[in-house]
Amino acid sequence: MKAIETNPDTRVIVVTAGTQVAFDLYSDDGMEYLSALWLKISAQRRLMYEVSWMGVPFIQLAEDLAMMHELVWKLQPDAIIECGIGQGGGLIFYSSMMELLGKGIVVGVDIEIKDQNRQRLDACPFRRRMELVEGSSVATDVVERVGKLVEGMNSVMVILDSDHTAAHVARELELYHRFVKPGGYLVVMDGGAAHVWDIPRDQSKYKDNHPLLAVDDFLKSHLEFEIDPHYNRLGITSSPSGFLRRKPPAS
Repeated sequence: MKAIETNPDTRVIVVTAGTQVAFDLYSDDGMEYLSALWLKISAQRRLMYEVSWMGVPFIQLAEDLAMMHELVWKLQPDAIIECGIGQGGGLIFYSSMMELLGKGIVVGVDIEIKDQNRQRLDACPFRRRMELVEGSSVATDVVERVGKLVEGMNSVMVILDSDHTAAHVARELELYHRFVKPGGYLVVMDGGAAHVWDIPRDQSKYKDNHPLLAVDDFLKSHLEFEIDPHYNRLGITSSPSGFLRRKPPAS
């Protein structure tokens, strides 16, 4: 890493198409701007693909992995529902957390579980903690199968990490929020797509079609949920405004 000397008055200037923004490096604005810029760089360089768990790609930023660890340890859920399992790193991570807790299952939902991913999961030492459901996360029969797997459980955490279009996430929110009880969490991953549509590696498809649009609409009609900023406190995150807590009963 290149050594750079600074002082309390150091300012950063960002110039884009002739428009200039300046901020104090060590201010709150400085952290916000630099975190946003680092998210763009991370997406451009696909740094989320550099993070793995037990040798399997997790496909999330390291900061988000750390936050998910904190959240699971805090909640100690009986079940975690993960919609969109990718290569399986997340499923292995959550099942290893369940093993540490000594209880619970992880329900992995994916429209297609490829043979190589299934074999990888079958070889996992925590396979007994996993339940795999193949099919669209918004299909009626899939949601029913998931519901039966978590039926009667006191604490269920939901993670939405499949198709990141606004319409799909909105549908998942409507279908899966019922599994989360007061005090529990529903995590919408990769809302950061709304902030990286303009990177050189063309992501313009997300400019007006991303998870945050679904989150905004969901919160307007589901006042029992709120954004918990605690799990975005590191600044750098793929899931800004994505940690949704179901409010506990008023005391």
